[in-house]
Formats: sequence, structure tokens, C-alpha cells
Amino acid sequence: MDGGVGTGIAADGAEAPEGRSLLRSTLRALLVPRWLVPLVLVSGVLVVAQDSLSREPGAGLLGALMCLVFVLVAPVSWRALFPPTLPARSTFTAPFGRLLVYGLTGAGTVLLVGWALPQRLGIGPTFMTSDSSLLVSVVLFWVGGYGLGRHIDLESSLAHERARVRSLAAEAERARLVALRSHLDPHFLFNTLNAIAEWCREDGEVAEQATLRLSDMLRTVLDGTRQPAWSLRRELELARTLLDLHRIRDPERFTVEVEAPAELPAIRVPPMILLPLVENAAKHGPNAGHRGPMVLRVRTEGGRLLLEVENPGRFEGERDGGEGLEQVRRRLVHAYGGAAALDVADLGARTRARIAIPLDVEEPHANA
Repeated sequence: MDGGVGTGIAADGAEAPEGRSLLRSTLRALLVPRWLVPLVLVSGVLVVAQDSLSREPGAGLLGALMCLVFVLVAPVSWRALFPPTLPARSTFTAPFGRLLVYGLTGAGTVLLVGWALPQRLGIGPTFMTSDSSLLVSVVLFWVGGYGLGRHIDLESSLAHERARVRSLAAEAERARLVALRSHLDPHFLFNTLNAIAEWCREDGEVAEQATLRLSDMLRTVLDGTRQPAWSLRRELELARTLLDLHRIRDPERFTVEVEAPAELPAIRVPPMILLPLVENAAKHGPNAGHRGPMVLRVRTEGGRLLLEVENPGRFEGERDGGEGLEQVRRRLVHAYGGAAALDVADLGARTRARIAIPLDVEEPHANA
């Protein structure tokens, strides 16, 4: 995530187990190159100055230890005392008491590493352990800990929110799929069921076949709401089944032609992306009294997969407030960003709806 800090945010927006350790997540954040490089440069300069300007043996190692301890303890202390979820209610402990504890932690750490430890090891005054340098170190501890700790927490929160946005977008798309499941024209379903009821008296075998076909289609639709993507072949089979069901009451009203290569492109598409187009084509074509074949066409052109639904009847323009086409466009944006498109063309006595999908995308975005 653009050099994110890796603070243990899982893909579903939940905090991963490693994010529960402040020390571990802080260390992971500081190892990101855009933080590690400047910290190493600053610490390196201080260690070189400490070694060259100090006469005591071991001064360089002491300087390196001081830099390491400060870089780790300062941001961890700030993050522990001022977590992003800290209540905003103004009390002595929030924030003044915490600031006092943070200030004492900084001063104590500097005195422990920069004064008590050298005394214990018998190391005399050095460049970084003089009185004035220790005072500067305390200030650097306070300011550096605040800057690093706050930035790590902000990036952690940003990563969490981005993951949450993705999760919410996926949930919204699943809700759209559920809505799409109910988008099937109820008149179409009622007419199909009425036709099946009539055939039960006239031709039981046809009624049985129609019932099985309707059952398979509805089962496929339900299955599609649970999948982020499925094969192009399955999408075409669902579209063909839907058109065949429209022909149950009057098989002579229109024919269905499928123009597709024998070997379909090995590409997965958002489930039921053609369903609203097929419904519109049947509604404004044969069901509106226009005679002629309904065509499902698959072809490739210029690195794109073209899925076309063509019906008899002149295109009169998109209706204000129409949901079907707009729903398809939203799903394409969610699945492919700006790389896919839907257009509807007037072909004179016929109408063509066409979806263009990039062939170099093997899988649409999750839950599209």
C-alpha cells in the first residue's frame, strides 16, 4: 500500500495478530525504506561524530546503542500512552497526566542510557553524553517519539480505513447482486409459471422440462450472488437459458442466436453482468412486439473482450431513472475501474448493448 507501514491490518480490515504488539508493529514501520534510510543517516552521523570527537574507548558503540534505544523506545512510548482510540474527554490523565509520564519516560531513558550506563561501564564523558548533549537528547526523544509514533498510528489508521472501505464496497456489491437476483421481471416469472401450469394439463413432459430449466436458472442466479467471478461460458449459458424461458409461451416469437468462438477466451467475468441487458433486450424487443432474432455475440477486438446483446426494435434512448443499464455500469467500474465500458447503439431497426472488458485482466476485483 504505497510503502505502508505494515501495521498488521488484514485484507478484510481486521487487525492481524502481529498488530497487537506495539514494539513489533513499530519496528516493522521503522524498517520501511522511507523511514529506515533517514534514520540510519542521522544515526550514522551521530555515531561517527561520537566516535571521532570522543577519546573514550567504546564511545562509538555507546553512541550506536543510544540511537537504537531512542529510536525504538520513543515512538513505542508515545503510541502506548496516546493510542488513536484515546478518549477525547479532557481530564488530568488525558492528556496532561500522559504527557507527564511521556516526559519522564524520555528523561529517564536518556539518563539511563546516556549517564548511568556509561558510569557503570566506566566510560568517561563523550560527545553524546555531555550535559548539554543529554539535554538535547531528551528534547529529541520527546519530539522524535511524537513525530514517529503519531505518524505510524496515522498510517495504521489509514491502512485500516482503506481496508474497511474495500470491505464495505464488497458488501455493497454483494447487496447489489442480491438486488439483481430480485431484478428478474416478475411478469416474466409469472408468465413462465402460468405456462408451466397449463402444460401440466396439456403436456406433462414439456412442463417438466420447463420447470427444470427454470429451477436451474434460479439456482445459478443464487450461486452467482456468492461468487466474485465465474467463467464466461457460464455467463453465456445463463443468458441463453433466460432467453429460452422467454420463448416458452410462444416459441415462434423469436429465435436465439449465439455467435461465439468454439474456444471461449479463458477469462472470468462478474456473475450475471449480462442479465439486465438480456432482460432489457427481451422487454423492449420481442415482448414489445418486434420480430426478429435475439443475438448473443462474443468477440475480441483491440485487446478487449466484447459481449453483445442484440434485439429487434429501434433504440429509443435510455429512460430516466432506469436501473438496469446503470447497475451494469456501476458493477463494471467496481470490477475493472475505468478499463471496462457499456454502450448501447441504435442499429436502425435493431438495438445493440455491448460490454467491453480488457483481456489482460484475468480476474475482476473481488466481489464485483
